[in-house]
Amino acid sequence: MSQAETAPEGTRRDFIYYATAGMATVMAGAAVWPLVNQMNPSADVQALASIRVDVSGVQRGTQLTVLWQGKPVFIRARTDEEIAAARDVDVSDLVDPNAENANLPEGVPATDENRSISEDSVWLVQMGVCTHLGCVPLGESGDFGGWFCPCHGSHYDTAGRIRRGPAPRNLPIPVAAFVDETTLQLG
Repeated sequence: MSQAETAPEGTRRDFIYYATAGMATVMAGAAVWPLVNQMNPSADVQALASIRVDVSGVQRGTQLTVLWQGKPVFIRARTDEEIAAARDVDVSDLVDPNAENANLPEGVPATDENRSISEDSVWLVQMGVCTHLGCVPLGESGDFGGWFCPCHGSHYDTAGRIRRGPAPRNLPIPVAAFVDETTLQLG
């Protein structure tokens, strides 16, 4: 008869293996948790998850830039001429035919009506970050009277749609809605 046949079910050595494996698992979890946890948004970003902006001082033809979630947001009260110029564009001529509007379902066409956030299409709210490499475009510039990113030459029209240059997408429109006539809520 061999020793294996006479030994009890679990030996002391088996217990040491299981205890070591259990401790190694706990230690690996303790080492990995801070790495995973650091990917969560910081407290200051979470505090800015939703902000309200007073737009009572923004006149037609001017723009207000606010910082939301660490990024600039362009809030523009467009003139009738800017709205007309944006509506004269055929969606099939656009580089990005999608509205890129978080307030609407995905795949909605990039018409001016689908890019503005007010019934009269005066208010245009969009992230102020070029979709090419993350630069901040200049307002009322470029070949189409909208925004121009001087870093690499992306031209956006008066509805924030990419018209020329290396940027692949339109300037995105964040979740935004008017709380009242003069207060806009982002997020």
